[in-house]
Amino acid sequence: MVRVTTPGVRLLPNAITVLALCAGLSSVQFALIGNYPMAIASIGIAAVLDSLDGRIARLLDATSKMGQELDSLSDGISFGVAPALVLYVWHAEGERIGWVASLIFAVCMILRLARFNTLIEDTEQPPYAGEFFVGVPAPAGGLLAMLPLILELQFGQGWWSHQYTVWVWTIAVAALLISRIPTLSLKTVKAPAKAIAPLLVGVGLLAAAIIQFPLVALAIALVLYLAHIPYSVYRQRWLANHPEAWMAPPRERRAIRRSSSRRRLGLRPPLRRVVAGAAQRVRLQRGEQHVARAPRTLTNDKDRDGSRGPRRRSWRRIGLRKR
Repeated sequence: MVRVTTPGVRLLPNAITVLALCAGLSSVQFALIGNYPMAIASIGIAAVLDSLDGRIARLLDATSKMGQELDSLSDGISFGVAPALVLYVWHAEGERIGWVASLIFAVCMILRLARFNTLIEDTEQPPYAGEFFVGVPAPAGGLLAMLPLILELQFGQGWWSHQYTVWVWTIAVAALLISRIPTLSLKTVKAPAKAIAPLLVGVGLLAAAIIQFPLVALAIALVLYLAHIPYSVYRQRWLANHPEAWMAPPRERRAIRRSSSRRRLGLRPPLRRVVAGAAQRVRLQRGEQHVARAPRTLTNDKDRDGSRGPRRRSWRRIGLRKR
């Protein structure tokens, strides 16, 4: 059955991309008038819309080459140019080093997106490559660059809001954008059926935290994202060294990981009863003498030496009738 997509349906993902572009650019306008909380919120809204346009396009079978190019241009402006200008307006105070750091961040964001577009067409990647991004993705990089501003708005001025600290942090995030460090892709994360209800509860708690404490929740989320990078590097290296786990489902992949860790520690699996019985039979075959007890005689008579022999079973005592 051929699925026909109407022009209106094809327009929807591109419209969401344009809305993300407008939200990202609006952060610059909010920064110019001194409304920095709304500047951060605009970049956050652009990140949410950017995560929706691609999924909606694949769901409606409305993907196109124009949509891919428009998405890349929108990401470059919303998460590269806009955060750089917001930081420059906030903390540059007309200094040249601030403008240099802003340029470095914007250029690294564009280079990161250009590399992402080339990797999409690369068909020689291993099967597990789709589970990772190469470097920090554009929405996360744009929000990470705003972390010093978030901390100042929440906790006031400190070492995190010092001018040179901000520009060093901006350049460090720019380096993460163009690095080869693998980061997890949430697009390929699959939750088991038993975890759906707890995840929904967690989403509700996260929404409540964002509504009540938006800056604190965003700062904690960004710190946790940075903390996951070592695990992502470990997981990518483990998959590269275990080809048998590339196409395995999550449950089998966990079993392979447990067995490999057990072998690395030098642990042996516990012996089963079948193995113990086999070992006992081997010992018997080697010539060990097995002394069997003589069966008891069922008699009540005394022996010749006067000792009483083993008693005869009483059928009445065990409640059975003698035939």
